[in-house]
Amino acid sequence: MSQSTILAHGLGAEYLPLPYTYALIGGAWALTASFAIVAFAWKTPRLDPRTSGIGLPAAVTRLVDSRGVRAVVAGAALLFTVWVALAAVAGSDDPEINPLPGVFYVLLWVGLVVLSVLIGPVWRVISPVRTVARLLSTLPIGATARRAYPESWGHRPAAVGLAAFVWLELASPDPDSLIGIRIWLVVYVVAMAVGGLLTGTRWFARADPFETYGVVASRIAPFWRDESGRVVVGNPLAHLSTLPERPGMLAVMSVLLGSTAFDSFSSFPLWQRTIDDLGEGTAIASVVSTVTLAGFIAVVAVTFWAATRATGGVTPHQRRRLPVQMTHTLIPIVVGYILAHYLNYIVERSQLVFASLADPLERGWNVLWLGDIHPEYVLSSHPTVSSTLKLVFVVGGHIAAVVAAHDASLRLLPRRHRLTGQLALMLTMVGYTFLGLYLLFGG
Repeated sequence: MSQSTILAHGLGAEYLPLPYTYALIGGAWALTASFAIVAFAWKTPRLDPRTSGIGLPAAVTRLVDSRGVRAVVAGAALLFTVWVALAAVAGSDDPEINPLPGVFYVLLWVGLVVLSVLIGPVWRVISPVRTVARLLSTLPIGATARRAYPESWGHRPAAVGLAAFVWLELASPDPDSLIGIRIWLVVYVVAMAVGGLLTGTRWFARADPFETYGVVASRIAPFWRDESGRVVVGNPLAHLSTLPERPGMLAVMSVLLGSTAFDSFSSFPLWQRTIDDLGEGTAIASVVSTVTLAGFIAVVAVTFWAATRATGGVTPHQRRRLPVQMTHTLIPIVVGYILAHYLNYIVERSQLVFASLADPLERGWNVLWLGDIHPEYVLSSHPTVSSTLKLVFVVGGHIAAVVAAHDASLRLLPRRHRLTGQLALMLTMVGYTFLGLYLLFGG
């Protein structure tokens, strides 16, 4: 990845508001103390999305569901996509000038999380592939007979798509290659189009990596819908348990968390020297990066799977289901780590991306006056504030995960094992916290 991309990732431990070792130990103790508090003070399940939300006025739901509003939003997103596609095809061949890498890695990958956390699962509305599919469905060509989506697939296709994305960004020989990004997007569009044609809109809901990514992030948003479809606002932790319990969801979470951890690890001097010795951009360096990336993802999957099953008093069938039923407790960790890791990306690099969209063909244009944007490097100018926010995101996300895991254990585990059945998962989350902070600041 280019130097400008690397610099957007974060800051070292010297900018922390307290000594680095204290941050590591303090984060682990914060989780332990949180577990002790909820274990003795939280005796019954409280995070029920059916009773935790406060209904908003009916006008809000009507506005959100309005066909006109959704058509305008989807149309604007489609026009934006066409503009970026024009820049990608006819713009400069220099990835530092062409806006495609910035849109792909910053606005899409990081911006989608921010929007989903603040508003909800927006990708199902702004997805350009979904929009085109809806337009085609009104034509005779769109009336093709469809097959049922295999329920056993769950979100596994989405996990594969997310793995392909993080491989391109973190382990491919040249992540900023315009050709590589174009090929990835073409394959994505073809896969979505063919799957949607064969199995209908359920393909997008299950197999689209960005839609699944957005759904995961949206489950910590303060807005959701009650059983009647009305928009409600409430405790985001109560929203977590609405994550669909489908095959492949743990794989999705493992890809998101494991890849972000590997991205932090890739900034360590030891790793950079290893890649330099192998030859940065060579096939062997890419293979080593791919294997290491897969290792990080596998560690998350195996440790969480084992920790959630390490309880007594349940039948074999219940034990098999526990990893799926507890997967939602990983969401605060995933979102917290992503926001911490890519904070500078979305705040600072996004300004450069929008500015580059003013004149992608280098014709002297200034579309929507985007060229007048003068980037403000507010976080880079205040590194202590930036590091403090990242520390809060990571530790806060883990504390929220501990609370969610405790509440879920009260619902799922037998009375005699509600406390002891959480210990393995608690220790695993402490390990995630310690390792996450070490990777984020230790490089």
